[in-house]
Amino acid sequence: MLKITFMGAGSTVFAKNVLGDTLVCDALRECEIALYDIDKNRLSESEVVIRAINKKYNADRAVIKTYLGVENRKAALRGAKFVINAIQVGLYDPCTIIDFEIPKKYGLRQTIADTLGIGGIFRGLRTIHVLKGFAADMEEVCPDAWFLNYTNPMAMLTGAMQRYTGIKTVGLCHSVQVCASDLLRGLGMPTDHLRYKIAGINHQAWLLELEQNGVDIYPEVRKRAFARKDIHPDMVRYEIFRRFGYYVTESTQHTAEYTPYFIKRAYPGLAEQYGVKTEMYRDWGNSQQEYWSHARKMENEPLTHTRTKEFASYILEAMTTGTPFEIAANVLNHGYIENLPQGCCVEVPCVVDAAGITPRRMGRLPEQCAALNRTNINVQELTIEAALTHKREHIYHAAMLDPHTAAELSIPDIIALCDEMIESNAGWIGNYE
Repeated sequence: MLKITFMGAGSTVFAKNVLGDTLVCDALRECEIALYDIDKNRLSESEVVIRAINKKYNADRAVIKTYLGVENRKAALRGAKFVINAIQVGLYDPCTIIDFEIPKKYGLRQTIADTLGIGGIFRGLRTIHVLKGFAADMEEVCPDAWFLNYTNPMAMLTGAMQRYTGIKTVGLCHSVQVCASDLLRGLGMPTDHLRYKIAGINHQAWLLELEQNGVDIYPEVRKRAFARKDIHPDMVRYEIFRRFGYYVTESTQHTAEYTPYFIKRAYPGLAEQYGVKTEMYRDWGNSQQEYWSHARKMENEPLTHTRTKEFASYILEAMTTGTPFEIAANVLNHGYIENLPQGCCVEVPCVVDAAGITPRRMGRLPEQCAALNRTNINVQELTIEAALTHKREHIYHAAMLDPHTAAELSIPDIIALCDEMIESNAGWIGNYE
């Protein structure tokens, strides 16, 4: 029986989406699902939801098992063919709060703080060593399994797993699937019969080509987008589009903190002008008590599920049946994008089949797009280096090279901020010398 292990099963809604997709797929219905988490209550809540979907949509054909705590981690992983990762080390409280509150003392404002910047750096440091533990267990009890990573910071975590463990790893995100259609929808254009080409890095990939019914519509899209004058949710993305010539995959709120242009103390009205919501993720986190309250009631509510656009179930189906399926995935750059560093983590189209995951070669990005990508890659690579060496200086390097942090703070303030963050995160990242 196919075994699928879900790490971080306390992410109830996400577990519902990904595992629900699996349970409604004909080729995957008779499987064993292992739910793993370190939080008893959240694990049980996810179990309730997954069992309900299994009963309603799958006639209880799947076997559902739960595993609580690090002491049961190997058992959860043993014999798995696929391991889906959705953990959050340190959770919202206290770690996300720390990621926002300490930088704010230095005048550094963030929006999401999970991919780049100070928040992304320390989220990466907290998580990489945990994933190394997963990898060690997997090498012992399921060495041939695929590790499907959904946790941010995507490029840091996926890149570390791919380069420094023996586990077959791929990183998956949500942005590419909806990038082109969302752009067209915002411009009042139809979204059917699209063909597009997207490549770059996670959260900063580029819509390079866009066709509809075999016709290149990118010139018309550029014309309409550049002429748009109304206030809308994608103001930052449109500005990057206007200046760099290509539409970027990730949202305004994310993009604002991956660049040095939009959140600046010297220009206090700039964030509002572009619709940037600083502390957006912090504000979202404050609503999580309501979310968990709702999750606890799911057992008594009518439960529905239709297959989502998340790639996980399609990967499992393609590898199980041999029927090819194309995804966008995060892989090590072995010449797939020629003008990005070799060995960095890139996001490119890939074909999935019984043989595994085969990335497509994309050639060169427009030079200005590659250049912006490289400013982010610097931070990713140095954070990985810091996590592996436990050298404090590499945390400093990552922060000093971060576009937003460097645009706002002096070197002494960056060092002081990092030192305070290291001390506050000591229980999760260990000692850095």
